[in-house]
Amino acid sequence: MIFDKLKKLDITFDSPELDCPPVFSSGDVVSGRVVLELTGESRVDSLKLHAEGIAKVHWTESRSAGSSTAYTQNYSDEVEYLNRREVLLQADNGEVTVLPAGRHEFPFSFQLPEETLVTSFEGKHGSIRYWVKVKLHRPWSTVRKIKKEFTVIEPIDVNTPALLAPQAGTKDKTARTWYRNFGQVSVTAKIDRKGYTPGDVIAVFAEFDNSTSRSIVPKAFITQTQTFIARGTMKQKCSVVATLCGDIVGTRCRETWHGRAIKIPPVGPSILQCRIIKVEYMLKVCVDVPGTSKLCLELPLVIGTIPLHPFGSRTSSVSSQYSVNLEWLRMAIPEQPEPPPEYSAVVTEEEADQCSNTVVPQPAEDLNRILECPLMAFVQEFRFRPPPVYCEIDPNPQTTTMRPRCMTY
Repeated sequence: MIFDKLKKLDITFDSPELDCPPVFSSGDVVSGRVVLELTGESRVDSLKLHAEGIAKVHWTESRSAGSSTAYTQNYSDEVEYLNRREVLLQADNGEVTVLPAGRHEFPFSFQLPEETLVTSFEGKHGSIRYWVKVKLHRPWSTVRKIKKEFTVIEPIDVNTPALLAPQAGTKDKTARTWYRNFGQVSVTAKIDRKGYTPGDVIAVFAEFDNSTSRSIVPKAFITQTQTFIARGTMKQKCSVVATLCGDIVGTRCRETWHGRAIKIPPVGPSILQCRIIKVEYMLKVCVDVPGTSKLCLELPLVIGTIPLHPFGSRTSSVSSQYSVNLEWLRMAIPEQPEPPPEYSAVVTEEEADQCSNTVVPQPAEDLNRILECPLMAFVQEFRFRPPPVYCEIDPNPQTTTMRPRCMTY
């Protein structure tokens, strides 16, 4: 309008970094200011704020009802996560408020729900959005509105026991056509844990056994699957976010991956708690067999926001080492126990001489003479007594336990 005195209406969020927009999670306090700049004195009825958070899905599908009749079926649904209203400016008696020309700031603050929210998301058939909307009501003027979105990221800690558990699987398939059988292909794969964060490198341990008469090509993919749900119907969108290609495995050959690396690109975290939108990740270890369908082994992944703790990394790597390399299982306990050490290895020559020069008192005739003898003489005699001679021949053939031969001193 030509005579509109409103020069600027804006929303500013409080952020510790000026150039970085704020990111919130459940339970956080969202604060900021509504900035109002006027070129002249203006009358204002009210200034109201509305904070919302909604997950919404929508898509259409064409249906046929006959040879010449077709119609479009709509699918939509939504879930509300945030609904908060606040009045920033309004007179108590219902009268208008007169604001002078210049800049006016109206602070606002509200707390996000304590229960778990859902991470912000933008997809082909749906979205999860959070925003703040402000409405300015003035007499004899249209309502001015402004809307500004903010980001919510729910933390996913990959250090939890469920996400630190190794993931492994085995799958095989017979490669054949309708007239010929080419043999069998088997895939065994393992990763050290289930939870990762963007930028992490997944070490893939895998074995490809090609018993067919044709060469095969092993590959690994990280896929993202977006699932949209409405009215009991699902719509999915799958995409590949990372790829790893191996060497060709010839006929009757076997190929082993000793920790082939595949890096997770900067993707959004997993969304598993929303009723109508889910974002899931998968590591697929596949084999391309010419002339037949693909063999694919799937290992689930969870992309989190809190990276692996160094202690968790050490525990996970040790677990991975002992899970992949099973050589330690082949170690057997010796059938016979080791012989005791030599006497010279336990008692030095000086201690042996001291023991031989020690005079052992004769047995006392009564209790008074026993108490008069030094106690250390008995202790030293026990300390330097030589061990019994070890005998490998069992004097008692009825048992299997080796016993030492008795000695008299």
